[in-house]
Amino acid sequence: MGIANIVFLVILIAAGGAFTYQVSKIRRNILLGRDVDRSNRKGERWAMMTRVALGQSKMVTRPLAGIMHILIYVGFVIINIEVLEIVIDGVFGTHRIFAFLGGFYDFLIGSFEILAFLVLFACVVFLIRRNAGTIKRFKARELTSWPKNDANIILVVEILLMFAFLSMNATDYLLQERGADHYIVAGAYPVSSLLAPLFDGMSTEGLIMYERGAWWFHIIGILLFLNYLPISKHFHIILAFPNVFYASLTPEGKFTNMDKVTDEVKLMMDPTADPYATPPPADPDAVPEKFGAKDVQDLHWKNLMDAYSCTECGRCTSSCPANMTGKLLSPRKIMMDTRDRLEEVGRNIDKHGKDYDDGKSLLGDYIQEEELWACTTCNACVDACPVNINPLEIIVDLRRYLVMEESKSPTELNGMFTNVENNGAPWAFPQADRLKWAEEL
Repeated sequence: MGIANIVFLVILIAAGGAFTYQVSKIRRNILLGRDVDRSNRKGERWAMMTRVALGQSKMVTRPLAGIMHILIYVGFVIINIEVLEIVIDGVFGTHRIFAFLGGFYDFLIGSFEILAFLVLFACVVFLIRRNAGTIKRFKARELTSWPKNDANIILVVEILLMFAFLSMNATDYLLQERGADHYIVAGAYPVSSLLAPLFDGMSTEGLIMYERGAWWFHIIGILLFLNYLPISKHFHIILAFPNVFYASLTPEGKFTNMDKVTDEVKLMMDPTADPYATPPPADPDAVPEKFGAKDVQDLHWKNLMDAYSCTECGRCTSSCPANMTGKLLSPRKIMMDTRDRLEEVGRNIDKHGKDYDDGKSLLGDYIQEEELWACTTCNACVDACPVNINPLEIIVDLRRYLVMEESKSPTELNGMFTNVENNGAPWAFPQADRLKWAEEL
């Protein structure tokens, strides 16, 4: 093992360790949320994950963006099989260790090259579309500064990685033709061979230097990109699969009810119930239950996983009728705010300990009441999300806190709440008068 292999091994271990450390922090942050059981109906969950996350079924509802995204997704995943060979070569000082596969190896390398070109093409189209296009969801107020730069960084890095891969193969192809030592004849190069004339005038030593430079640039770029994922929206390429798997299987539009509230309503609606009956003794050690959510710890862990899985594509916002009519609500901002607040809570834990209270909360400091009450609960955002994120659950829980903990709700709703409490119905008539309308029939 030479010095270059030792350096490579140290870099590989350091990059793997740093990535593991970052992922462990994200896992800790997600588990700050309340527990919720999403382990049932596993067959349906596997089928949904295969269809939505692996099959990208919801992406193609918008064909141009969907097809381009699938090219990047498939290319990114399959081309990284090549990384396995690069890592083995880097550790042991070999070159194209899988060349013994013969014709199948030629097929693999050729396929990787075609996919790399398609990924490069799709990234260039996305870069132009995002920055020079007029698509409204890319110009929203929540998509400025870091989120906008993040998207551009990802696209530029992918373009550079794909170019490094193709130019590395182009020089390798020329070195194979010249019979250079260490460069065994292996692989097929349908794309990089077209780039070969750009390097044909270089000496053999120059070609080796360029090929090695591109090799190091490619693998170091991948390892750096791996550690960029946890601080980027691109982390969805990892979390999309568990996020879809654990998505709610209840029909859209069916809300979760709190057991205690449900019991009270049933008692109120039961004509045989004794309203003056002595309630069962309360558990003196029980922690008082909070109604709804004020901060990220009040949400359940799947809500928090949703926040880390958000691709920031904006399909939810562009489908939201409230946003379309100029209301303040943007479901994408709800998810981005939840993730930003969760990250802030995580940093506070790292710095001050688990019980530190910074006096801030998701509701109020990040998400405003006007945004919440603009929601029509139509589920359009949930339906549009390509990775089954549910912003509506967060909106409803924050609303629930406003109404049930702080008694803050729009004036129009207060009268309805009073009627439900007093009359068991949203109308301003007692139950005894409900059939009076039929007396004169």
